[in-house]
Amino acid sequence: MRVFVTGASGHMGSAVVPELLQAGHQVVGLARSDGSAEALTAAGAEVRRGDLDDLDGLREAAAAADGVIHLAFKHDLMGAGDMAAAVAADLAAIKALASGLEGTGKPFVTTSGTLMLISAGITGRPGTEADFADSGPRVDAENFVTGLAEHGVRSSVVRLPPIVHSTLDRHGFVHILIGIARQSGVSGYVEDGANRWPSVHTLDAARVYRLALESAPAGSRLHAVADEGIPFRDIAAAIGRGVGVPTTSIAASDAAERFAFLGPAVGVDNPTSSEVTRKVLGWEPVHPGLLEDLAQGHYFQQG
Repeated sequence: MRVFVTGASGHMGSAVVPELLQAGHQVVGLARSDGSAEALTAAGAEVRRGDLDDLDGLREAAAAADGVIHLAFKHDLMGAGDMAAAVAADLAAIKALASGLEGTGKPFVTTSGTLMLISAGITGRPGTEADFADSGPRVDAENFVTGLAEHGVRSSVVRLPPIVHSTLDRHGFVHILIGIARQSGVSGYVEDGANRWPSVHTLDAARVYRLALESAPAGSRLHAVADEGIPFRDIAAAIGRGVGVPTTSIAASDAAERFAFLGPAVGVDNPTSSEVTRKVLGWEPVHPGLLEDLAQGHYFQQG
């Protein structure tokens, strides 16, 4: 299959592209910079120049491909506090890609997050693939994609947990939390820290994308989740050990000041099941879990 991949040189793309190539697929990766293009070429992929704002180019690339995996997201805008602009750009890009696929029966795999389950009001139990919200940031894009099943697209959405970890991770939430711990001198959690965050190793998540491309039923919501829910205080403790600082509770009222744009999420309870995904795709995670990965020390190497 000839697969067009956005975000092909990013964290997830650096695992998804090799996963696809090793499975015998051809990859055309979207690249904006020379460095990204060189990395894709070195990996064995073709390069298409462009970015998420080139909507006509996205539409053309999707129409010319046998399938599309959409990984790109404007994380720089999110980190700067303009989540609304990042979400709007993502939805516009998804609609452009979809317009090149409607009526073809081709696969279209996009990305969402398990934190979106909070919008669905899930409490007291792990969120499942059947759970969804009616609307909200990124939720609107997710619902649009699943709805493409009614328009001749074998669409699916991969929900990633807030922590996707591995040596390939350079800018994710783990690095942000480590940076905050180094700067403040403590590794914090909110209140009692009993709230749970799911996680997955990058290479295990990459396999979910490949399997979704190959076989996910139209309109699927999938969970690339290995650790269903780790108490946040355990994540904070592992970071504290790695950085060499104490672990402490932070009042909920101080979370926004301490954790910046992560403030609203750090105290969220987000246990997430991947039982349906494992059955539908025949997927099982095989790489180390988050706490084991943190214990290996690579996240704490500086320079």
